[in-house]
Amino acid sequence: MSSTPETTAAVQHFHDTFEKLRAEIAKFMVGQRDVIENVLISVMCGGHVLLEGVPGLGKTALVNTLAKALHLKFQRIQFTPDLLPADIVGTQILVDRDGRKVFEFQQGPVFCNVLLADEINRATPKTQSALLETMQEKRVTVAGTTHSLARPFFVLATQNPIEQDGTYPLPEAQLDRFFFKLFVPVPSHDDFHEILNRTGGSHVPQINAVASGEDILKMGQLVREVPLDNSIQDYLVKIVRATHPTDVNATDRVKKYVRHGSSPRGAQTILAAARVLALLDGRYHVAREDIAKAALPALRHRVLLSFEGEAEGVKTDTVIADVIEKVKA
Repeated sequence: MSSTPETTAAVQHFHDTFEKLRAEIAKFMVGQRDVIENVLISVMCGGHVLLEGVPGLGKTALVNTLAKALHLKFQRIQFTPDLLPADIVGTQILVDRDGRKVFEFQQGPVFCNVLLADEINRATPKTQSALLETMQEKRVTVAGTTHSLARPFFVLATQNPIEQDGTYPLPEAQLDRFFFKLFVPVPSHDDFHEILNRTGGSHVPQINAVASGEDILKMGQLVREVPLDNSIQDYLVKIVRATHPTDVNATDRVKKYVRHGSSPRGAQTILAAARVLALLDGRYHVAREDIAKAALPALRHRVLLSFEGEAEGVKTDTVIADVIEKVKA
């Protein structure tokens, strides 16, 4: 991307729209700045997000507020063990047409722009697969007919890391469909006070739409145009390959505690997120720091620990941070 007046204006518009969204969401959401920023980065890149945190931390409120700020159609699915694929994608129903009985497709809740898949690990693998396939293809095929989903379309799924009874952990191949995996932390002492102040009274913050779906699609196009120097791309490849225990740059932690490293999709995710970070910093090129910052949320669900790593309670974040620190550009 050359530094033309048009380009400068587009980058400024990207930055301003991003900050407006962040500010509008912050009217209701207290704290969680990093989580909000990473969710917005995923949205700009057209990616899906897996939010992990105990109940009551505002995961649902965040998704709901985001949909209002974007003026997009929002749907929510509460995943349960008896949920069927047809409850998500839709099904054929028999209707009366001029005295004739015909089958008609009834759309499921997946036909929206922003979908909250609440407690996704409570549904059976068959139902999870129905959603995750839709996330990848962005279309639904029922009774031999393909139905395209609206654009933009992104899924924000949640799961509870503590209560594991009656859950079906997402397989590694399905976790790979998520752009970012984000941990939602417990609020600080001051944030607790502010949450009570905002939610305990009669006044509810009004969330206004400050961007549209068309804005998001245009911003996503701009993201893909940010140039990447070969040396930075080489650093990105080194980072991702170093998560494999057999790679020449693998750290001692990776060799000891990792079973499988990230796929090329992890590298694609880091690159897209790094481009957004560059635009937010007012730059027209990706820097090494952008790659390092995007690597953790992009790789933590794509690096699989070995039995030894699981047994010793090693955290994937620790392994990835070690890779980022020791792999040189």
